[in-house]
Parts: sequence; structure tokens; C-alpha cells
Amino acid sequence: MKRENEILRQERDILKKGWLYLAAVLDLYSRRIVGWAMSDRMTSDLTLTALKMAIRQRQPEISLIHHSDQGSQYTDGKYQQLLKDHSIQVSMNGVGTWYDNAPMESFFGTLKSEWVYHHVYCTRDEAKSDLFYYIEAFYNRQRLHSALDYLSLEEYEQFYYQREETFA
Repeated sequence: MKRENEILRQERDILKKGWLYLAAVLDLYSRRIVGWAMSDRMTSDLTLTALKMAIRQRQPEISLIHHSDQGSQYTDGKYQQLLKDHSIQVSMNGVGTWYDNAPMESFFGTLKSEWVYHHVYCTRDEAKSDLFYYIEAFYNRQRLHSALDYLSLEEYEQFYYQREETFA
């Protein structure tokens, strides 16, 4: 990856079966979670909300690639139309090839092992508030990432912008 907003990856995961679902959109360049949504149901609206957040935050240029699995949430007509409306190229896993989306699987594994499994949530609102903190305050701004030379995602993006200004 040479720049941010080049490839976005999306996935959804169950944090506690039948209790809370999280859909997230990751910028593959910086590994930043640029869109996310939570719900007590796994619906197309859940993934659509996460994608809309990512588009608002990043305002992608043309030539953006969006990668996901072939779940019904991603093949949904409204979802596909939103991608088309923003000239976002669609890329999907082959059937049974979960490793195509390894960066997203890694994020969810990290979220669970570093955070979720160490907390007990009494209510969905409590879990949502805590996950908001993890994603927005910790993961995107403070957590060091080995693939980024042990910089935080925010530091890595700042480095990218500084480099762009130098060569502009």
C-alpha cells in the first residue's frame, strides 16, 4: 500500500452471540478503523452504517477498492449502490477463503483478546461505550502496530501526510 484510502476492508463479527454485533471498515494502508457500527442484530443496515461512516470520514477519491466477504450484508442492493455512487471498486473473497480478509480478522482477534475477553458487560450500552473507547481512543490513536514500525495508527498517518507535503 502506497497511500491511505487505497483499499478499505470490511467485516463484521459477533462479540457475544445474539447480543452484540460490530461491523468495521479498515483502511489497509494505516490499519485505522475508519467506519464502524454496532447493533443487536446482524443486518444490512449494520454494515451500511459502518460504510457510510467510512465514506464521511475519508471522503475517498476515485480508484478506491472495497474488499469484503460475500455475505448477504455486502451483496445487498443498497450496499452495492452506495459503493457504486462513490465509484468504489468492489472486491470480494472467494467462497471459503477467509484469509483474503486477514487484516480484518486480525483486528477482530486483537479486539477480543486485548479488550473484550477482559471485560464483563452488563448491558449493550455499556459494551457499546467501551468498544467506542477501544476503537476511537485506544486502537486508532495509541495502540502500537508491528506492521507500522511500532507507530500508532495516528502517528503513521501523520508521517504519511508529512511525507506527502515534502514531495509535493
